Amino acid sequence: MAKATTTSPFLKVIDHSVSGENFELFENSEYGFLETHPQPSSETLPDYYKSDDYISHTDSKRNLFENVYHLVRKVSLKQKLKLINGFSSIEKTLLDVGCGTGDFLLTAKKNNWTVSGIEPNKQAREIANIKTDNAVFNSAQLLKFEPESFDVITLWHVLEHLPNLEEHIQIFKKLLKPNGTLIIAVPNYKSYDANYYKEFWAAYDVPRHLWHFNKASISKLVSKVSMEVLKTKSMYFDAFYVSLLSEKYKNGKMSFLKGFWVGMLSNFKSITTKEASSLIYVIKNS
Repeated sequence: MAKATTTSPFLKVIDHSVSGENFELFENSEYGFLETHPQPSSETLPDYYKSDDYISHTDSKRNLFENVYHLVRKVSLKQKLKLINGFSSIEKTLLDVGCGTGDFLLTAKKNNWTVSGIEPNKQAREIANIKTDNAVFNSAQLLKFEPESFDVITLWHVLEHLPNLEEHIQIFKKLLKPNGTLIIAVPNYKSYDANYYKEFWAAYDVPRHLWHFNKASISKLVSKVSMEVLKTKSMYFDAFYVSLLSEKYKNGKMSFLKGFWVGMLSNFKSITTKEASSLIYVIKNS
């Protein structure tokens, strides 16, 4: 947990997908992100991921929603590959933290990247290792890599899940080459869809999401270890995905028309505000 003190509560939220328990979000007075309280212990946290609906831990396509998810993922994999290709060296070394079932690593591997992955979930890790020739490890491996090993380190909707936030940022700094690139994608609680759905906003996803970021908080967090946000990119698909789930949490059913409308409106407003539902941060080491 971040060491800074917190201010008054920001919002009361419920774990809609697994436990039904109540949590509160507090604003961190130093960084400006929101913290989930109470945060589960390391022993109990895995229990909150025990759901057949936790889609990043499975390759299943059981319904229309999951099939659409996988279709969108194919498009996003191409976009992610294009992004990291702009920051490669001759070695082209990549670490994907929280790699799920390994599809991004597989895409990079097919394009001549030397890949490594971290995935704490055993089931997802086994699937990923089949795809990557056993290049995926559990979380303990983070402390075993050699310093300055990677051109690019990616966290696609992972940073919000990691305990000991400041320590993890320091580890990523250490593992990057001197001019390496850290790419972080996280939900943005300043977006229109977050403000619209409030406590029903699916991207709060407590208590699996321990932290909830905005642009200022990411910049402050990485500046503490002499890294700098070079640019941000909007993740437009996320507004639709999150709005659909938020409709389900708010009204008890997944309204595709309403969810699509709110997602579209959020994306439209973000053209002006630059506050998309999720943002990719391109961060340079120094």
